Amino acid sequence: MSIFDTQIPQPIPLSSSIVVDSDSNGHLPISTLIVKSSRWRTIFLAYKTLGVVFGGLVTSPLYVYPSMPLKSPTEEDYLGIYCIMFWTLSLIGVVKYACIALKADDQGEGGTFALYSLLSRHMKIGFLSVRDVDFSGVTNSTHEGQEKQSRLGKIFKNSVVARRNTNAAAVEALSATIIILLFLLQKFGTSRVSFLFSPVMGLWTLTTPLVGICSIIRHYPGIFKAISPHYIVMYFLKNGKEGWLSLGGTILCITGSEALFADLGHFSRGSIQLAFLCTIYPSLVFTYAGQTAYLIRHPNDHEDGFYKFIPTQVYWPMFVVATLAAVVASQSLISATFSLVKQSVVLDYFPRVKVVHTSCSKEGEVYSPEINYILMILCVAVILIFGDGKDIGNAFGVVVSMVMLITTILLTLVMTVIWRTSPILVFLFCFTFITMEGIYVSAVLTKIPEGGWIPFAISIILAIIMFGWYYGRERKIGYELTHKIDVDRLRVLLSDPGVQRVPGICFFYSNIQDGLTPVLGHYIKNMKSLHKVTIFTTLRYLLVPKVAPQERIIISKFGLQGIYGCVIQYGYADYLHLEGGNLVNQVITCLQQYITHCSGPLSSDQAGIQEELSNLAEALSVGVVHVRGKTRFHVGKNCSWFDRIMLAFYEVMHSNCRSSLPTLGVPLPQRMEVGMLYEA
Repeated sequence: MSIFDTQIPQPIPLSSSIVVDSDSNGHLPISTLIVKSSRWRTIFLAYKTLGVVFGGLVTSPLYVYPSMPLKSPTEEDYLGIYCIMFWTLSLIGVVKYACIALKADDQGEGGTFALYSLLSRHMKIGFLSVRDVDFSGVTNSTHEGQEKQSRLGKIFKNSVVARRNTNAAAVEALSATIIILLFLLQKFGTSRVSFLFSPVMGLWTLTTPLVGICSIIRHYPGIFKAISPHYIVMYFLKNGKEGWLSLGGTILCITGSEALFADLGHFSRGSIQLAFLCTIYPSLVFTYAGQTAYLIRHPNDHEDGFYKFIPTQVYWPMFVVATLAAVVASQSLISATFSLVKQSVVLDYFPRVKVVHTSCSKEGEVYSPEINYILMILCVAVILIFGDGKDIGNAFGVVVSMVMLITTILLTLVMTVIWRTSPILVFLFCFTFITMEGIYVSAVLTKIPEGGWIPFAISIILAIIMFGWYYGRERKIGYELTHKIDVDRLRVLLSDPGVQRVPGICFFYSNIQDGLTPVLGHYIKNMKSLHKVTIFTTLRYLLVPKVAPQERIIISKFGLQGIYGCVIQYGYADYLHLEGGNLVNQVITCLQQYITHCSGPLSSDQAGIQEELSNLAEALSVGVVHVRGKTRFHVGKNCSWFDRIMLAFYEVMHSNCRSSLPTLGVPLPQRMEVGMLYEA
C-alpha cells in the first residue's frame, strides 16, 4: 500500500455553512460546533502562516527597486514599473497560486514534487515507490533558500552601512550569526517557529502598507491610475531593451510565491488563501504603491527605494521591524525545503536523510537535521563570498522565474489530464502564464554571467546526485523483483535435507510487499539453516498520525511450519522502538491470537494448535534475532563503462545514507546483517 493511497481529511473551508436549530436546551448541535471550531482553527493557522509561508514574499519591497538597473527614470517609467508589479502579483500570486495551484495538492502536500507525483499516478510516469520510510531529497527550494537568506543578509548589511557607516565586515559577520540562529531554531518545529515569528511578520505586514498609504497621500495621490495595463505598453515602447532587462528586478516582487504552494503540507489550503488574499496581497499592493509614489517625486533614490520612503519620524522603529522581518523571511523557504525533501525521497530520487515529524497532528510538518545544517553552511558561505549581493540577486531572479515556469507547465498537465478542464480555459491559463513567465525567464537569463550561473551550477550537481541515486535504486529494485522468493521457492529451499531449523525466533525484514527479498535465498543457501519460528516482517508507512492498535499488526500464514508474515503499519506520530521488547511482545501476542482464532474454537485439530503455540513459546524462551539484508552491486567485467561509473557512484551514496528501514532501537546483541552482492 502506498502512502499516496491514504486520504487525509481536508479542513472545512471558511465558506462552509450549516443551517441548524439549537436543541431544546438552547445548546448548539455538535455539527455547528465542529464548523465553528474549524473556522477558528483556519483563522489561527492563517495567523501562523505569516511567520512561515509569506516571509519571503512580504519582504520583497526591501530589494525590488534596488535590483533594477534604472537610468534617469521618469514619472512614466515608475508608473509602468508599478503596473507590471501589480499585474504580476495579481495574476501569478492571486490567480495562479492562491486560486489554482493550491487545489493541485497531493494528499495535502504542495510543491513541484507533489505535482509530479500527482501526474505520475495518472500518466504512469516514472516509478513511484514508498520502499524507503526515511525521507530525503533536494529541490529548487534548496538553492532558492540559500539565495533568499543571503540576499536578505546583504540588505541588512547595506542598509546599516548606508545609515551608520558601520564596519562592513562586522555587519557581515552579524548577518551570518543571525542566519545561523535562525537555522538552529528549526529543530523546534514549524508550529513553534511560526508562533515565534508571526508577531514580527504580522507587524511588518500591517505597518508597511500604512507607511505606503501616507506616502501616496503626500507624494502622488493618483498612483493607482497605473493599474491600467496601457502603462505597461507605454513603458516598453519607450524603454525597449532597457525595459526588458529591468524585468530581472521586477520579478523579485513575486519572490516567495512558490513557498505559498510548497508549504501547503505545514498548514492548510484555507489558511494560506485567507492570509494571502486578506493581508499579504493588499499589503504588497499598498507598499509598492507608496514606494512608487515617493520615487516619482525623488526619481534618483531607487537604489535605496525602501528605507528612503519611510518618514524620518518612524525611520528607526521601521528599521528594527524591517531587520527582524528580513531575518525571519527565509523561514518560508526553509520549511518548503523540508517538505520537498520528504517528497523527493518518497519518489526515491535522493539518498535518505533523517526526517523528524515535529507535529502529532500535521503529517507535512517535518524537519531534516542534515538538510538544515547543509543549508546553513552554504548560506553563510554565500554571504561571506559575495560582497555586495548583486550576484545573489541575479541568481535569485533566475531561480524564481524558472520555478514559476516549471510549475505552470505541470499545472497545465494537471488541468488537462486530471481535472479535465475545458480546453479553452486550459489554453487561456497556459498562454497567459507561459507567455508572461517566459518573458521574465528571457530577461533573467541575460544575468547568467553576473551571478545567474549559481543556481545552474547547483542544479547540475543535484541532478547528477539524483540521477545516480535513482539509477542505482531502479537497478536494485529490478533485481529484487526478478529474483524475489515466493512461497513455492521457499518450500523448495527448506526441503533440502541439509537445511536445519534452529531454535529461536527470527524477525527477517523485507522491503518487498509481494514476495520475499532475494537475501533470504542467499541466507538459507549459505547458512543452511532457518529459525524454527521465522516472521517475515514488512514495515508499512501510512499518512495518518497514529495507527489504531487493532490495525497496527497484520499477521498471515505462509502454509509452512513456523513461517509467518507480519506487516507492521505505523503513522508519522507513532513511536517505533524495540528496547524493552514492546513491539516484539505485541507481535507475539497477535501471532498467538492469530493461531488460536484462525482455526476457530471448534477446530478438530486442537492438538495441532496447542503444539504450534507451544513451539512459539519455546522459541521465544530461546531468544530473538533481527535479520536485515545489506546488499551491494557487483560490477562485473561485462558491464558498460556507464554502469561502472553510475553504480560505483550509487554505492558511495548508499553506504553513507540512512537505512531504508526506520530505526527500531534493536539491541546490538540481537542484530544481524546479511550481506549479498547483486549482479549488475
